[in-house]
Order: sequence, then structure tokens, then C-alpha cells
Amino acid sequence: MKPGLNAIMGPQDGSRSLLLDVLAARKDPRGLSGDILINGKPRPANFTCTSGYVPQNDTVMRTVTVRDNIEFSAALRLPMTMTKDEKRRRIDEVLELLHLDKVSNAQPRSKELRKRTSIAMELVAEHPILFLDDPTSCLDLRTTSDVISVLKMMSRRGRTIIFSIYRPPYSIFRLFDSLTLVASGKVMFHGPAQEALEYFKSAGYNYESHNNHADFFLDIINGGFSALLDTEEDGHDVEKDKELSERQHQVRENLANMYAQSPLYSKMRTELDPLLEEQTARRSSALGEITCVTPFWHQLGWIIHRSFKNIKGFSRIIIIKATITAIVAIILGTVFHVLRNDCTAVQGRAALLFLLTSFECITGMTTGELFVIDRDRFLHEHTSGYYRVSSYFLGKLLGELVPRRLLPSIIFTVIVFSITGVITDVKGLFTMIFTIMMLACCTSSVPLSLGAGENAAAVPTELITIYFMFMLLISGLSLYSVNLMRDLSWIKSLSIPHYGFIALQHNELVGQNFCPEHKTEVSRCHNFVMCTGEEFLRIWDIDLSPWGFWENLVVLTCIMIILLLITYVQLLVLKKKRYFKITLPFSFN
Repeated sequence: MKPGLNAIMGPQDGSRSLLLDVLAARKDPRGLSGDILINGKPRPANFTCTSGYVPQNDTVMRTVTVRDNIEFSAALRLPMTMTKDEKRRRIDEVLELLHLDKVSNAQPRSKELRKRTSIAMELVAEHPILFLDDPTSCLDLRTTSDVISVLKMMSRRGRTIIFSIYRPPYSIFRLFDSLTLVASGKVMFHGPAQEALEYFKSAGYNYESHNNHADFFLDIINGGFSALLDTEEDGHDVEKDKELSERQHQVRENLANMYAQSPLYSKMRTELDPLLEEQTARRSSALGEITCVTPFWHQLGWIIHRSFKNIKGFSRIIIIKATITAIVAIILGTVFHVLRNDCTAVQGRAALLFLLTSFECITGMTTGELFVIDRDRFLHEHTSGYYRVSSYFLGKLLGELVPRRLLPSIIFTVIVFSITGVITDVKGLFTMIFTIMMLACCTSSVPLSLGAGENAAAVPTELITIYFMFMLLISGLSLYSVNLMRDLSWIKSLSIPHYGFIALQHNELVGQNFCPEHKTEVSRCHNFVMCTGEEFLRIWDIDLSPWGFWENLVVLTCIMIILLLITYVQLLVLKKKRYFKITLPFSFN
């Protein structure tokens, strides 16, 4: 496959996309045979980082503008030696080339605009080889013509463009330089696109002048049953379908054998055999090395920058959530302020702290999708050399988890405790906010550790909900039954809400005197009144020393670190494992 437009065509059995992915080193190499050479040399281990790849399902971020997406690609894939002005000029050239300059500040909402943006993100890196998986799928004829014309223009500049496509019209087909026909994992034709028609006609296949070239080739590959195969009807006879499938398999076997005996194949083997013999001694199947041209901190900064812009794209949703949080906080604070009772002040304050703990646990269960929703984008960008896993992991936590989880928690806490009059000094306020932040991070790490891996869908969110609900129930009952907590003391070692609740109580109740200044007023209380927070904490066997507070934060920190490490390891091993066997060598120039 030489510089130019190299098309891979075939029926909708997945062969063309699988072949493209294997050539582009986007599939697991285990189980593969054959050789792929780049300019006569073995494919380098970091080939995915030195070639462009546009997936069929676009991975552009729809909440930022077209220019933002291309700038992100340019910032992380172009060398640091390039100045900002040089990168900006490169971006402007690509925008103009793909006719995106007039919509550069728009968000890529439409399929056509996302496809153009995906191609632009690869073109800006100026890799010599570009792979595209069905770049014209779901596009109208005009847009398809524009996309192929741009690719043709890029190929004339010396780039090798390799793409899969299904049933292109003749106006598109005539632009192809090379054509590869595949089906059922077998090659039916590989050679100059304009010689394909004559190749099949010389083999005895009848071509009608009004027929489209692509339709003609697919009819041959399908054994003349393409109309039946493309139409799914209920009630098909099983035996008939089986017979058609067997006949189709035989047709494809014959076509593959016919090509293997053709002059085209012999000519290709004559060119490739000397190259293969030279490389046999130093053949290497090592693949999957990810190399980045930018340092860690540069990647981290851009990932955080894009995350903030992504959050701005959901500004309406964020405002609604913040408004709801503020309203709930005002209502809750007002209720506790109105129902405040001097006789049960310490119990009321503990109940308020329990509700705050519950709020953090419930809202923390919604963070599991942080890495799930971006999984395809992460796989594509990391494999293409945008960034390391470490910079992506830390950038997502700082750029999205912090604003989404910590800021609402802080707002909720400040409003509630301001209305209820609980906060007594600046030190107590900041200590409480710090404790809330630790609790929020720890609770969020639970769904993250279960939602970042390959089998995230197999872990139902109900399990996380049941865990937090059960632990909150135990903590809530402990406010009314000391014996229950002592009997179930072993549970506290497994309870994230317990550590947060104890730390909040310790910070708020130690050193507090809840009795009125005039002791005579206490006589109106029917039950025993606890005048100090220490009395309340001693009943629950809570350590009153400073370590009694910090040990809970240390445990929360350790749990959070362990769960985040699990999340990070899942991202490290996350990859698509698909196996496809190739027995024909290919060469790219």
C-alpha cells in the first residue's frame, strides 16, 4: 500500500475493519501470523503513536468546540520544540483544509461535524500514515465526497491513506488508488483500484454498464446473494440460510484461491519476498509501546484544562444541581434551627453531623461513571500517544472529580452550619471542611474502583448502594443505642461512613459546652442533660485525644489511596482483546 488512497472493501462481516485495525496495530497481536513492514522494515513498537487513526465511532468531545478538540491534539502530539504560533498556524491550515474554519467555535454536535473534527485531530499531527475506519459511515453523499476529496488531496502530498469503506458510489470509487477486497478473513483482490473491474471481467464475470463498481464486487464476493444477505426477514427457513451460507463460503474460497494464482499476487510476492527474507533474522512482534512527545506536567495541564471546559459545557446541569443542593441545605438548616432544643443540643448536633455524612455518601455514589463515559476516548487517545495513563488519571481526578464532588459538598456544609449556628470558630470551620473533603474523596473512590475496568458493567451499582445504606443505618442506630454499636463494633472497621462520622463529631463536640449560662434553666428538662461534648463522646467510647480525630482521617486516606490504586491499575490493563488471524504479508511505503 503506497502513498495514495488505499481502500479496503468487503461485506458487512467485520473483515474490513478487523484487517484495518490489525494493520494499524489496534488489535492484540497474540494469535496473528504474517509480517507488516513499514518502508521495508519491521513495524516499530510505537507504531500507534507515529501513525494516525480515525475510529468509526468518533471520540471527539462534544461539549467543547471544534478548535478546542484540535488544539488538544496539537498540544499533546506535536513536539515541544514547536512554538505556539507554529502550532496555531498548523491548526488554522487544517481547519481551512477541512472547511471547518467557519464552524471552529461551534460544538461538534452533528455526525458530519464530528467526523470532520476526528479527521482534523489526526491531520494536525502530520503523521505519514493515516488509518480511517469507515470514514463515510452515516454521512450523506455530499459530505462523503468532501471527506474523500480532502483525503485524496492529503494523499497527493505523499501520505499513505488506508481506510475501510462499504459500497461507495462510482464518483467516490474512481478516486481510489489501491483496492483490497476482503471477506471471511480472506483476500479476494489486492491491487490498483482501476484494474479490479478488468480482473473480474477477465475471470468470466459479467459486468453490466449501469452497475456500480462497488456493488458489482460485493455481488461477486457474496456469490450473487447480496440482495438476500442485506435484507433481514422474519421467518427465514433455517435450512435455506444454511445452504446460502455454505455456497457463499465456497464462492469466497474459490475467489481467494483465484487471487492467489493471479499475476497480481505473483507480482506482489516478487516485490515482498526479498524484503521478508531480509527481516526474518530480526523479526519482532513487540507491539504496544506508548511513546509521548510531551512531558507529564504538560499533559496533566491540558487534561485539566479540557476537563474544566467540559464542565462548562454542562453549565446548565451544574447550575441546576448547585441550586438543588443550596435549596436542600437551606431547608435542612432551617429545620434544625427551628427545632433546636437546649435540653438535647448535643444529640441534635450529632444528628445533623450524621445527615451531613449521609449526604456525602449518597452523592458519592454517582461518580462511578467518571472513567466509564470516557473509556473509548481514553483508549483511542492513550494508544495514539496523547498522554500517559498517570497524567490522564490524575488530570481527571483534579479536573472533574474535584469540581463535581468537593465544591457542592463545601457549599452544602457551609450553608447548613451557617443557618444552624453550629460553626463556632474559623479553625473548626476549616477542619470540618477538610474532613468533609476527605470523606467525599473516600466515598467517591468506591464506585470509581468498581467502574473503571473492562467489566464495570458486570458490577451493579446496587451493591454500592446497599453497602452505603447498610453502613449508614448502623451509624444512625448508634445514636440511639450504645449497646448496638458495641455489639457490632467489628463493622466499623469496614465502614467508610463510620470514620467520617466519628471525625466530624470529634471536631465539633470536643470542648463544647451546651448548657445555658443560668443552670436553673436546666431544671425544666425532663431527662438527663449532657452539658459537654466530651460526655457524649465518652458514652460511645470515642477517644478524646487529638489522635482520636486524626486516626479517622488517616484510615480514610489509606482506604482512598488503596481504592484509587485499584482504579489506576484497572486503567493500566484496560484494552480491547480481539483476535483475528492474517496469513498474508502487507507492506506500507
